[in-house]
This record gives sequence, structure tokens and C-alpha cells, in this order.
Amino acid sequence: MGNRDILKGTVLVGLGAASYGLLATFVKLAYAEKYTTAEVTGSQMLLGLMGVGLLYVFQKSKKQEVAVATPKNKVSLIVSGTSIGFTSVFYYLSLMYITVPVGIVLLMQSVWMGIALESLVAKTMPGTRKLLAALVVIGGTVLATNLLDSNALPDWRGIGWGLGAAVSYTMTMYAGNSVALGLMPSQRALYMLMGGAVVVGVFTAITWPGHFDFSILISWGLPLALFGTILPPLLMNAGFPKISLGLGTIVSSLELPVSVTMAWLVLNETVGATQWLGIGLILGAIVLMNVSGKKG
Repeated sequence: MGNRDILKGTVLVGLGAASYGLLATFVKLAYAEKYTTAEVTGSQMLLGLMGVGLLYVFQKSKKQEVAVATPKNKVSLIVSGTSIGFTSVFYYLSLMYITVPVGIVLLMQSVWMGIALESLVAKTMPGTRKLLAALVVIGGTVLATNLLDSNALPDWRGIGWGLGAAVSYTMTMYAGNSVALGLMPSQRALYMLMGGAVVVGVFTAITWPGHFDFSILISWGLPLALFGTILPPLLMNAGFPKISLGLGTIVSSLELPVSVTMAWLVLNETVGATQWLGIGLILGAIVLMNVSGKKG
């Protein structure tokens, strides 16, 4: 594979990760306009589902042969896709109580959670490098979330929802790399989003105050769906085949600094030196876990 392909793949994956990094700031801005979590998640899921559905129809019309999804494929993707809905709901709920930097750092706990899940599924202990990376992530999290400063502790409700989002995000990544891989990416995404839509729909029904402000579909629903549901899968599915998995994982961690920087620039949220150090440690752990070398 040529250097040009590697560069192109790196840029595509980086743009996909950066797109994800914009979401938290958009959610905070939507909250500032008095939109509810149900309206934010509902609009994103509805428009995202429509966008991916149209993309699938378009791609299907361009291909002569398309793998047919079996009933088992559909059920597996829809069930595993519920994790997408839980991630959105939990993450966006956490942002009601904590800052964007703390929220994205909690979401990045999926790094060590992924290591734990991988070990449970394979029934093997993770290698020394992965264990060290997990410990570094946890240490960086302590710094990045100000857990050592009793005067700046995050709201426990935000921490709880944030960790819940990390768990469901870990399940989403596992499903994305293991369920019905023979189908078109847009087809897989469509069925997974159907599962996510069920969760968001139930959440909306449970928390429904008696009205739904449909103006969010135009104001924040469009950018949330575009940068959170439509563009990232397109960009990453196009970029990952051109680069190694390790490089792709490192580049995709760009979501963390983009999210924190956006919150700092747009929302004027304070990010102290200790927090930047913690964020740096987390990024370093991701690099440590994925740099070339002996497997483990």
C-alpha cells in the first residue's frame, strides 16, 4: 500500500473522529436553547436514520451484487445497535451535569473497557502493554476529571451517566467489529441505527413532558445527525481499509482533543493544566497500546 493511500486513509479517519468531537459542544449549545435530552437524541436519531437509509438505497442501486441480510443478521444488528441509543442517551444526559472535557474523558474509558471485554471474550489475560495502557488511562482520567481536587469534583450524576455511556460505547465498537461483517457498511449501520432508534424512542416516551419542539430538527438536529451519525461512518469506513488498525485507532483518538478544544473555544469551559496533562496521558496510552511491536 502506497504512502499516498496511507495519507488519504489517515486524513479520512481523522476527519471522522473530528466530526464526533464536535457533538458535545453542539449538545451543550442545544441545552442552552432549552431543548431537552429527548429532543436532542430524538432529532439526531431520526435524521441520521433517514440519511443512512437514503445512502444505503443509493449505494445499493449502484452495485450489481449486494449481500442479502438474513433474518439472523437483521436481528443481531438491531439488538447490538441498541448500544448506539444507550450511548447517545447516557452521554448527552451526562453533559447536563458536567463539562464537555470531563464528559469526553469519561467516554474514553471505553479504551480500557474494550481491553477488558476483549480479554473476557477471548478468555485470555491482556498483554503487559495493554495492561499498562489501561492503568495510564485510569491515571489520566483521575487528573483530567479533577478527582484529586475536592473543590472541583464533577457532579456524581454526570460521572455515572458518563461511565454508562463508556460501557455502551464499548459494546458499540465490539458489535461494529464482529456482527454481520459481510454486509455493506451502510446496510449494517442502518439496522444498527434501528436498534438505537428503539432505545431513543422509549427514552423519549418515558421523559416526554407533553410536547416535542420540532424546531430542533432544523436548528441542531441536522448538524448532530450529520456529524454524529452520517459522516463519521462514511469517512472511517473509507479510511480504515487504507491504514493499519493500530494507526487507525491512534488517529481516531483525535476525537478527544477536538472535543476539549471546541468546548474551550466555543463554550469558554475552563481546562486547567492538570486536565490537559490527564488528556495527554490518555492519548499517550492509546498510542502505547497500538504502536507496532510484539502483539499484546
